[in-house]
Amino acid sequence: MKIRSLVAADIPAAAALLRRAAEAFILHESTPADGAVFLTEQGEDGIRGFLDKGYVYHVAEVDGTLAGFIAVRERSHVYSLYVDSRFHRRGIARRLWETASRAAFGPGHPGAFTVNASNHAVPFYASLGFVPTAPTQVGIVRYNPMRLTIDGALVDPA
Repeated sequence: MKIRSLVAADIPAAAALLRRAAEAFILHESTPADGAVFLTEQGEDGIRGFLDKGYVYHVAEVDGTLAGFIAVRERSHVYSLYVDSRFHRRGIARRLWETASRAAFGPGHPGAFTVNASNHAVPFYASLGFVPTAPTQVGIVRYNPMRLTIDGALVDPA
């Protein structure tokens, strides 16, 4: 597995992966109209827009296939983390998190990460040490606000 920064050529594959994952694990809890809005906002144009706003993306490749990606906003909020279901249970999400958190952590970091986790993803984030900060919220998708407070050793850049 190779973890690297997302490049423009990755955007179609990342958007397609996000669509498959959202349809399998997230959108069943939303109305069809809200699901359509979510997929539009998170499509190729959405990813390009998030990159333009400074979101930092890393991708995981397995044998030349984009197997997952993570996006971090403002060095402290996990905006997206998706792994293709064909690659689940291989530690890819954890490796993406480790790479992204190390890249984000450093001087000026606020000392915590936040995420709005889908119901499906809550156990994964809990395994990293994130804790809920509010009950499940309902927007265009259901999400669980979570926070991880960093002690300097947790994301040691070494």
